[in-house]
Formats: sequence, structure tokens, C-alpha cells
Amino acid sequence: MPRNAAAYDEDFFAWTEEQARLLRAGELAEIDALNLAEEVESVGKSDRREIRSRLIVLLAHLLKWRFQPDARSSGWVGTIREQRDQIEAILEDSPSLRPVIAEVLSRTYKRAHAIATEETGLPDTTFPTVCPFTSDQILAEDFLPQD
Repeated sequence: MPRNAAAYDEDFFAWTEEQARLLRAGELAEIDALNLAEEVESVGKSDRREIRSRLIVLLAHLLKWRFQPDARSSGWVGTIREQRDQIEAILEDSPSLRPVIAEVLSRTYKRAHAIATEETGLPDTTFPTVCPFTSDQILAEDFLPQD
């Protein structure tokens, strides 16, 4: 076990700084490889979770926009734009996550459907049971579903 492994549980920030220093110095034998590998994996999982979370918000707002036209607002447009921008920022840094959109669309749509139902007060049958938007539409900068 590397001599610095205990610091992982005692002071995470100090541990990360030490791991970065060791990597830069090429002191690979001193690296806490097990914990470092777990942390690297968690970064990827975090981005995946963030895409999922932002996709739920985005889809809920697209549904509200489409099925509650009388309540449309600039706030909804701002939320739609912000979610798209943040998803695109993640995808710019990690393009290999782009297929995640299609992979999680069914699950995220179900949650977005429930949120749209709760927030609009409309019957859940108002909204399609299957996502009516393609991945390209969802992420398209200028796409807003019309009546």
C-alpha cells in the first residue's frame, strides 16, 4: 500500500493534490492506484448522471412547451437553452458520452413525463407515453416543438 493511501479517507482534497503531484513527478510507485482508479471512474459516472439529470429537465420543458402553449414563457426558453448548453459542454469535453443520450432517453423521458404532468396539472394522458422527440431535436439549438 502506498504510504499516502490513508490520507484518502482523512483529507480527500490533500490526497488529490498529492496524487497529482506524484503523477507529475513520475513517482508512479507512490500513487494510490486503487483509490485513484475509483475516482477517475467516478468522474465519468458523474458526467453521465449530469447528462441524465439535465436531459430530464430539458424534456419536461419541451413537453410543457408543446402541450401547454398558453403558459409558454421566456423562462421556459431560458431553461431549455441552459440545459442544452450544459449538455453540449459536457459532450464537448467528453464526446464519447454522446451515445448516452439515446441510451438513457427512455428512462429519462418517463421521469420528464411525470414532472410535466405534476407541474402542468394536465392529465398524464396529455403527454405521449414514448418520447415524441429525436435526440437530434432535443439537442438542436433552435428546436421548440409546435402544436
